[in-house]
Amino acid sequence: MIQTPPVPGTRLAPGHYVHHPGCPEWGLGQVQSVDGNRVTVNFEHAGKQLINIGVIALVPGRPEDAD
Repeated sequence: MIQTPPVPGTRLAPGHYVHHPGCPEWGLGQVQSVDGNRVTVNFEHAGKQLINIGVIALVPGRPEDAD
């Protein structure tokens, strides 16, 4: 099931699509899991990355944004 992108200010959930604002070369990522501020995201060009969303604000994305 494809999740809709998160609305800014809402909580991320598995299935949401995001971009890392400091690493645009990573491409589109899909949230795999959320544990408090720790979010595992599978990015197109960087694989699975653990992001602390207390430090990095991920930007909502859409499946159409994929390379």
